[in-house]
Amino acid sequence: MISRGLTSQCYCTIIITYFYTTDPLHNAMSCCLYPQERLREESILPFSAFLTDNFGRRHSYLRMSLTEKCNLRCQYCMPEDGVKLTPRSQLLSTSEVLTLARLFVQEGVEKIRLTGGEPLIRPDVLDIIAELRKLEGLKTIAVTTNGMNLARLLPKLKDAGLNLINISLDSLVPAKFEFIVRRKGFHKVIEGIDKAIEMGYNPVKVNCVVMRGLNEDELLDFVALTEKKPLEVRFIEYMPFDGNKWNFKKMVSYQEMLDHIRQQWPNLEKLQTGQTETAKTFKVPGFKGQVGFITSMSDHFCGSCNRLRITADGNLKVCLFGNSEVSLRDVLRSGASNEELLQIIGAAVGRKKKQHAGMFSISQMKNRPMILIGG
Repeated sequence: MISRGLTSQCYCTIIITYFYTTDPLHNAMSCCLYPQERLREESILPFSAFLTDNFGRRHSYLRMSLTEKCNLRCQYCMPEDGVKLTPRSQLLSTSEVLTLARLFVQEGVEKIRLTGGEPLIRPDVLDIIAELRKLEGLKTIAVTTNGMNLARLLPKLKDAGLNLINISLDSLVPAKFEFIVRRKGFHKVIEGIDKAIEMGYNPVKVNCVVMRGLNEDELLDFVALTEKKPLEVRFIEYMPFDGNKWNFKKMVSYQEMLDHIRQQWPNLEKLQTGQTETAKTFKVPGFKGQVGFITSMSDHFCGSCNRLRITADGNLKVCLFGNSEVSLRDVLRSGASNEELLQIIGAAVGRKKKQHAGMFSISQMKNRPMILIGG
């Protein structure tokens, strides 16, 4: 039945738009057809066609890299001799970061994570967070940091509106920490973790990349941290990126880590998590915190992926391990309208593959070093 105030032409548009946005097989087409009608009838759609791929995955989580620079040189992230940095003029400006964030939030993104390099060394990071907090529909603003500047900045970050913190820490042994990150600063990171707990962040997520022969002997020590503190220690399988000398023998699989931890805590219990969570989460009964495993290599979670990434130089990556990128910066600077931007974003999302190529194929593919992707 057609509403009295609705023309037959408008009714047709709604039916066509609804068909294209609810049928995953036609999402890519919907990015190019009827863009004005799609924007005009936005409020009736279940989720943005532009952020829904051909497999029905809805991308409500955006990771934005604020800088390629970092004050550490982690072995798994950056080549030993560093990386060639993009000229500043080719990086996204503050207004460009906010323009893109606003557009993605309007289309249904509910969570934005700011990454780097090291995002907290960007001078305007507080201003960016404060402006993001004003976006209607954005529920969560998160930061992934190496923790070096965290204790000093955290009060202002919280005032600006920061909801979640992930802190990288790959060893609890100061000398080993310095070997992995090729810099000093262990005690600054610990201070940042303690400050986050003190300021009420719960859980404080601690990211640990596990590498055989380097820090896999510390698994139990990391789990023990969760006994008294509201931490979620997340063990991340070592992943291949340009320049990090990845090989299969260095990777410690999720199952191997889990078996080792269960030898110490056989009653380790698995927790229920949301469908789009990347971590498989467990808890030792009675412990205040919990542990998680990011199993990108041995047991991928591509089928529930809801993440998109924008690099510091403005390229959209629909998959962390994919080497295809689309420059949103160039489109922005050409004076394109929001509708044109959305068509390009939608086309890229529509090309997203069902899953990544697998650990052995990924290790042979040309991709950016992690530092230039936004790790």
